Amino acid sequence: MPRRIYSEDHESFRLSVKEFVDRTLAPRAEEMIKDKVIARDIWLEAGKQGFFGLAIPEEYGGAGVEDYRFNAVFAEEIAKFTAAASSCFGIHCDITAPYIVHMGTPEQKERWLPGAASGEKIMAIGMTEPSGGSDLAALKSIAVKDGDDWILNGSKTFITNGNQCDIAVVAARTDPTKGAKGISLFVLEAGMPGFTKGNKLDKVG
Repeated sequence: MPRRIYSEDHESFRLSVKEFVDRTLAPRAEEMIKDKVIARDIWLEAGKQGFFGLAIPEEYGGAGVEDYRFNAVFAEEIAKFTAAASSCFGIHCDITAPYIVHMGTPEQKERWLPGAASGEKIMAIGMTEPSGGSDLAALKSIAVKDGDDWILNGSKTFITNGNQCDIAVVAARTDPTKGAKGISLFVLEAGMPGFTKGNKLDKVG
């Protein structure tokens, strides 16, 4: 069945993604399966091609494209190679980055978005927990104010890109009396005290 939702511009972009898959991903398929990770230089190449910055404003190194069909084309073509890589890239640029784009302060955007667009900073989102899955109503991770700081306690599981992320947007309960409205998002950076990453699983294959 022919699809009519894409224009000539989208199909031209599709060719660029196909070329990236053929040139950069496909020759290294066995390596990614063996290592269970997408190598850093691949992330950087995808960023160089502008694939990660579609929805990131131009002033922060992105393209500022508001047409999500370009993101859909990128996801489709990567998924034709492997759904695992499409998931890893999608969590980075379609799930995590938009939280910062839409909710971050100007300082936070300047700090994190350029690296997300370039592929230098790999992003993940931490919501799923060992006891409650992705059910935020059962969220057990907590964050408590300590002067000017927040102390987070809890664990997350099945976090795509979690084993190699530089930045993680993490959901934690800040007010147990408010139910779902008592949950806040925190941005954690690799190297922060107490922030540890577990073992990688078979996410690429």
